[in-house]
Amino acid sequence: MKKRLLFLALLLPAVLISASAQDELSTSSKKASKLYYEAIDNYRMMSCSVAIEKLEEAIDTDPGFLDAYFMLTQVLIEDRQSAEAVSWLEKGLSLDSTFYPYGYFVLGRLQYGQGEYRHAKDNFSRYLMLDKKDPGVVGEIRKELEKCEFAIRMVENPVPFSPINQGDNVNSEEDDYWPCLSADEQTLIITRLVEGGNVYGGKNEDFFISENSDSGWTKMKNAGYPLNSDNNEGAQSISADGRIMVYTACNRSDGVGRCDLYYSVKKGERWSYPENIGAPVNTKYKETQPSLSADGRTLYFASDRPGGSGKLDIWMSSQDLYGKWSVPVNLGRTINTPGDEMSPFIHHDNQTLYFASDYHMGMGGFDLFISSRDSSGNWGKPQNLGYPINTHRDEFGLVVTANGKKAYYASDINEEKGKDIFSFELYEEVQPIEVSYMKGKVYDADTRKNLGARFELIDLETETINTRSDSDPVSGEFLICIPANRDYLLNVSKEEYIFYSDHFALKTSHKKSEPFLKDIPLHPIRTGKSIILRNIFYETDSYTLKDESKPELNKLVNFLQSNPEVNIEIHGHTDNVGSEDYNQKLSENRALSVVEYLTKHEINVQRISHKGFGYSQPVASNDTEEGRARNRRTEMMIK
Repeated sequence: MKKRLLFLALLLPAVLISASAQDELSTSSKKASKLYYEAIDNYRMMSCSVAIEKLEEAIDTDPGFLDAYFMLTQVLIEDRQSAEAVSWLEKGLSLDSTFYPYGYFVLGRLQYGQGEYRHAKDNFSRYLMLDKKDPGVVGEIRKELEKCEFAIRMVENPVPFSPINQGDNVNSEEDDYWPCLSADEQTLIITRLVEGGNVYGGKNEDFFISENSDSGWTKMKNAGYPLNSDNNEGAQSISADGRIMVYTACNRSDGVGRCDLYYSVKKGERWSYPENIGAPVNTKYKETQPSLSADGRTLYFASDRPGGSGKLDIWMSSQDLYGKWSVPVNLGRTINTPGDEMSPFIHHDNQTLYFASDYHMGMGGFDLFISSRDSSGNWGKPQNLGYPINTHRDEFGLVVTANGKKAYYASDINEEKGKDIFSFELYEEVQPIEVSYMKGKVYDADTRKNLGARFELIDLETETINTRSDSDPVSGEFLICIPANRDYLLNVSKEEYIFYSDHFALKTSHKKSEPFLKDIPLHPIRTGKSIILRNIFYETDSYTLKDESKPELNKLVNFLQSNPEVNIEIHGHTDNVGSEDYNQKLSENRALSVVEYLTKHEINVQRISHKGFGYSQPVASNDTEEGRARNRRTEMMIK
């Protein structure tokens, strides 16, 4: 994205209009006057380079020609030459500070846009001290002064920041931007501006993909058909497992509006043909820059649709079990402002949002911000990521790794090279909640055939589903994110198979972000097959079920309801602490507690039996606490 002009309609409108119509200019030179009017004609014809030449020649002819200085300032800004505009505007004001006093306001904005915050502050203050000032802009200038003071404080108190260019395997001579990353940091996808990429031979945005290796990122490869086309594709987001991509495309024949969101699903090694997400996410307005939650079922994006707080706002939509997207909800005025908010990134913890704004207090242009969601779902006040992460340039398109330690973004720090992908260590105060992940593949325990199965990660305390996902139906591969600081039940299920149960205790873990690498065999529903119910818990030395057992027990209820022909036997096991008789009775009563829960939830008692085995069938050594914990277990067997 090119740097936007900071002055909008505020720059020199009175000078241009009055100077082209007034009877007398501030010069007595006919040659200078002629050149001036020729410059205006060329400016109106959008020929800025010719207008600049003629105005410079007019000033050479009459160095005191004030109108030419201020007109040249305006044309230079229109031509995106803000540094040159500052120079000429300063010269004009030094000749006569009363000719165009509003120029101090313009000069302050120019300098703020270039990161010259102290100079900008001086000129804003100078304008406020003038006798001839526009009362209508005093409030705006005070806001500009506040922004300057904020930026000066940020520069005086820099945050840790050491960006690392990702090298020639990732970056090219072209602009490389919009990085997105799978949760295991094995897949990196970027948008690249490619020469000759469209049917007309001009530049085109395409997706490029790199895989991580022992020596770093592999050479970027064009993603090819069907992701890339003769049109522009960009501003993409992928789900944590790297299997769902949502991206932006504009002005397509199947489009709903100016820019729409499209999606593609990877099965095995192939991406599906991209489809328009459609209503209610896409509208006749602009939808762009999506960010998928870890499980791919919540979508954040920027849009200028009605109902927002300003120009581009950040919106959110969720997908139901049938794949239908909800009517998008605006994130509200804590996040959105009268300006532009864009490039949202929802971290894998599903609670931390990074985004860019040109209105929240910043360093100029677009700055990067962080906001965290509380337990009630309300977003906290955005925090600027600080200088020098943010500068007077535009910063946007940030993504953060699952463990929250590292960020990736694109920057034109080296303006001669254009935009490149950089990474940097994210300082602790703006890190999200650590997120681990479980990765592997699902297969049939008998045939070893890869399986597509449903994953549900459930918070044991709140009994809410944190994540829903599916393994790849071709490869059986899966990746599911597991936020730290909570305890979870993981349920893996598929029709005609016994479900798989796992437990993640991350509340007190010291290795919260270390991944779990594990393949999951699913057993067909057959007599004699059994599984451990890893999320059934009892009070100490008791057979009273803890509340945290309810999610697992409810999954067992659902399994029996979905398979009415199946009968089961519940087995109780203990460690060897205590007498044999005590543990035998405890194991029987614990198994019975599960049976009673099932029958209370309308499972016919004739379908369920139970047995206690005491400590007679250990699965680990009882010499350690870890081993004893594994031996204290409840199992389900198909009868």
